[in-house]
Amino acid sequence: MLRLVALLILTQPAWAESVVATRTIRAKTLIAPEDLTLVSAELPGALADPALAIGQEARVSIYAGKPVKPGDYGPPTLVQRNQLVKLVYSAGSLSIATEGRALDRGSEGDDLRVMNLQSKTTVTGRIGPDGTVYVGWED
Repeated sequence: MLRLVALLILTQPAWAESVVATRTIRAKTLIAPEDLTLVSAELPGALADPALAIGQEARVSIYAGKPVKPGDYGPPTLVQRNQLVKLVYSAGSLSIATEGRALDRGSEGDDLRVMNLQSKTTVTGRIGPDGTVYVGWED
């Protein structure tokens, strides 16, 4: 009988921890440490480490008690729709800077459509770490 009890205890699945929201986190909100908690359950698709989401921006609303999944968050937005941004075109030693209006919102590394305020043309550029939009970038 003792062997049977020991066998049952040893064959119990080890519970993994999953990250869930402690409150409703609205889309476009930065995720703070107090917004997340670990629960002793393996929830499909849920994060196991809250540090991955802290400081990131919620892409969708995450409801209290629901698991936080990798697609629910991303890097914080640097450029808002209609924000004035610096546009920079560089090719070799040539560098041209002007001002533009963002036609959408985005984070560092995102491609963004911007209207050049001088020429009124729409160009696509990549958002840099300081919010500058670089046109004619090289991959």
